[in-house]
Amino acid sequence: MSFNSINFLIFFPIVVLGYFILPKKIKNIWLLISSYFFYMCWNPKYAIILATCTAVIYLSGILMDKVNGQISDDKKKKRNKKLILLGSVMINFLFLFYFKYLNFAISTFTELFKGFGISFNVPQFDIILPVGISFFLFQALSYSIDVYRNDTKVEKNFIKYALFVSFFPQLVAGPIEKSKNLLKQLDKPKTFDFSRVRDGFLLMLWGYFLKLVIADRVAYFVDTVYNDYSFYSGMYFIIATLLFAVQIYCDFAGYSTIAIGAAKILGIDLTKNFDSPYLSTSISSFWKRWHISLSDWFKDYIYIPLGGNKKGIVRKCINKLIVFLISGLWHGANITFVIWGLLNGLFVVISDLLKQLFKKFNTKGLSKVLLKVCGFVVTFVLVNFTWIFFRAPNMVTATNIINSIFTTNNSNILHEGSIYSCGLDIYNFWLAIICIAVLLIVDICNRRGFAIREMIAKQKGIIRWTIIALSIVFILTFGIWGSSYNAQNFIYFQF
Repeated sequence: MSFNSINFLIFFPIVVLGYFILPKKIKNIWLLISSYFFYMCWNPKYAIILATCTAVIYLSGILMDKVNGQISDDKKKKRNKKLILLGSVMINFLFLFYFKYLNFAISTFTELFKGFGISFNVPQFDIILPVGISFFLFQALSYSIDVYRNDTKVEKNFIKYALFVSFFPQLVAGPIEKSKNLLKQLDKPKTFDFSRVRDGFLLMLWGYFLKLVIADRVAYFVDTVYNDYSFYSGMYFIIATLLFAVQIYCDFAGYSTIAIGAAKILGIDLTKNFDSPYLSTSISSFWKRWHISLSDWFKDYIYIPLGGNKKGIVRKCINKLIVFLISGLWHGANITFVIWGLLNGLFVVISDLLKQLFKKFNTKGLSKVLLKVCGFVVTFVLVNFTWIFFRAPNMVTATNIINSIFTTNNSNILHEGSIYSCGLDIYNFWLAIICIAVLLIVDICNRRGFAIREMIAKQKGIIRWTIIALSIVFILTFGIWGSSYNAQNFIYFQF
């Protein structure tokens, strides 16, 4: 069940109504049942994987708690807890490896042996990737690691822990929550709060605008060009790549915003996942503002354990490259994602080194402004360059697209009209541009600390509800709907 489906628009009000009507003692049980129903709407078998992963991590926490209570020797205690942690991590990563990386590993090793003149045929397995497995596994594992570190208390209430892992608004595409944030909020089920419901609803509307009006509209242009890369060239790819940058932002930020809004209606605050990333003036800043919950996960559970920035500049650079390599693999079992991750890691390392260099110079006034403008332009160009590898189906396609961009000069398509034959007619193309401009204005306002949503919420009832009603009409009128529309096409569902 996807947020942008009719089924969800029926499901969610029922869940909210039931949550606020039912007694406090069974509110969490209601949310847990609702969350599993939500997940099983894709495939009932997926619930077995979700439940198994949940049970393994839950038991690992219980066992580590017993070790804390029964063993007094610190070294023995740490060793036993580490064994329990490694066991739970290995079991869950075996699930992830089988469903997500097995075929990739087979094809990689097959190609590797071919390079040594050894040829053998290994069949590819017909494996369906459970939606959201990377997200809920990382969330579950963060709890296990926090318990090992004594950063969080062991949760002995299985219902509450299972809900922490499976809470439906953020189950399949985040934000990836830490136990310190979400588990505590599940201690006391909430009562109805009009202001929270209103704010959550406004957030959901903005998320639907990003997804249905912008992301799904520009997707037609992006898919038309990228899916027929032998026909298009040069400027077509530049425009398609720029629009893909918009598509993936609006698609993923749209999902996160709807998830945060839905959770807020139920009285739960989820982590902010995006913070106007395309206004960043460095690659490092971009990755602090893009998919924030995943970046924080990698920082807390991989970067810092590797040594972080405490073991010299060289080690710091290596640690960041390792993190971005893993981030690339997390996104998908394809060499294009590996290259995408490594390129971003390399750009971040260079960005950090240049930042240290520029600190030695005293930039004031105009020179400081020019430096920020240059940083913004360079960051935007480099991020868009890496998106080519993210969007292209394979390395051959990616390299052909890059070659075409640098060798073909067909800028005349901007004024001769052929650009309007790539999935979007002239009206839809310029509607997309206008909506992107609205997004830019909202992001600039957010960066300056001025939230338009809060301004709407403060208006008098008739003005506020008129704005909300007009927004709903606009989304219903200009959103992408119809019989050919795939309501399960959030980009990050595949990860």
